[in-house]
Amino acid sequence: MTKFDVVVVGAGIVGLAVAREVLIRRPAATIAVVEKEPRVAVHQTGHNSGVVHGGIYYEPGSLKARLCVEGAALMYEFAEQHAIPFERCGKLIVAVDAAELPRLDALEQRGQANRVPGLRRVGAAEIRDIEPNATGIAALHAPNTGIIDYPAVARAIEGELRAEGVEFFFDTTVTGISDGVSCTVGTDAGPIVGQQVIVCAGLWSDRLARRSGADASPRIVPFRGVYLELAATAEPVVRGMVYPVPDPTLPFLGVHVTKHIDGHVMLGPTAMLVPSRDGYLFRTMRGRDIWDTATWPGTWKIARKFWRTGIEEIRLATSKRAYVAAAARYVPSLTMDSLARGFHSGVRAQAVDRAGTLLDDFAISRSGAVAHVRNAPSPAATSAFSLARELVDRIEAN
Repeated sequence: MTKFDVVVVGAGIVGLAVAREVLIRRPAATIAVVEKEPRVAVHQTGHNSGVVHGGIYYEPGSLKARLCVEGAALMYEFAEQHAIPFERCGKLIVAVDAAELPRLDALEQRGQANRVPGLRRVGAAEIRDIEPNATGIAALHAPNTGIIDYPAVARAIEGELRAEGVEFFFDTTVTGISDGVSCTVGTDAGPIVGQQVIVCAGLWSDRLARRSGADASPRIVPFRGVYLELAATAEPVVRGMVYPVPDPTLPFLGVHVTKHIDGHVMLGPTAMLVPSRDGYLFRTMRGRDIWDTATWPGTWKIARKFWRTGIEEIRLATSKRAYVAAAARYVPSLTMDSLARGFHSGVRAQAVDRAGTLLDDFAISRSGAVAHVRNAPSPAATSAFSLARELVDRIEAN
């Protein structure tokens, strides 16, 4: 039986950052990272938009608001130290008609309250100066928002951890976690014992929480997002990112246009409930995932509340023309001819409680010597280092 001071379950960017934070504070600690996949960053870390978010959208005082701004600074610092390419290319959030201005005002107030670096309001003429292909009557410009290769960040953290003796258990599925004098992590390769267990399991976080005796709520409900690739042009369609003004009742930001660190530009994403937690292709179905989603009371309450939104997402998912038209409201040069053949997809681990509330903040729970990250959607990658500090602070405080 293998024994460690700390066992981290999950080798996405959050789990890796947590292991790194423990090692910074306790250099002599023995640490294990357990991951069911054969390498790091297979799921949400490897399938997100690559955006280093600025912190505009989040409720002031929330964990997201505080940790995103701090986390972005730490992410840029880590990238510089490890020669990982990144670019502070900036983001425009564009209002195209007067009806959107009150929501833009509210976003500006949030961004200022959250101390988003450099955030400012711009008018129609300056929108064109920043993004020549964009149009609108007003916008928020966040120059510190950037793009990065998060899987490269994850691999760099893995390299740091291995150099300091952290042991990785890949292709190892956790079957249960029991808490006692020490914690036993049951796996399909045998038990692993730790004085402290920290679970950062993303899309499967709720199942591992239940297996350790935690409450069934919140439940992870998977939403698939698809990005369409734009054809390469002599001058990129956007210099950075152009976003619509989002619906404040939803955790999704609408169809936007985003440059990626390798230079290509993507349009998206959609946000559609899917029948598997690894449903990067819609035809992928998992009976257990369907059962967990369909039997959760919160799922049906979401469906009743947001059925109109669901219909619109189906329309976007099934019609490229509708998809392009949604983005052409604020980038009018986009047409069907702008599309390439490629696409990119990811699955968001959205936590939903029994009442049908979409959890909008990071959620951390503890059960004895076991800590769980129960909800870590966007901007979790941006916030990985600051979220790790927060989690380890809470563990040390107790």
